[in-house]
Amino acid sequence: MTLNDEHEEPQKEAAWYFNEEGLMTFTAYFLLKRGYCCGNGCRHCPYNYEAVPEPLRSQLIKNRPDGEGKTSKGKDQ
Repeated sequence: MTLNDEHEEPQKEAAWYFNEEGLMTFTAYFLLKRGYCCGNGCRHCPYNYEAVPEPLRSQLIKNRPDGEGKTSKGKDQ
């Protein structure tokens, strides 16, 4: 996997990048390769936040930009 420096845009094969607040952010590619939702509310969760407890899960889904992080392996509920 290629790691980006903090000034590059995230790439499909990148594991993480630094977001606009300077926080390390895992990419959907990395999270999908990990194979499960960790329940931490990751920004690019491809599993539709399935392990995140309510009411946080509903809030994260509502605030997610359309299509971001959703894959055929993720569960839409």
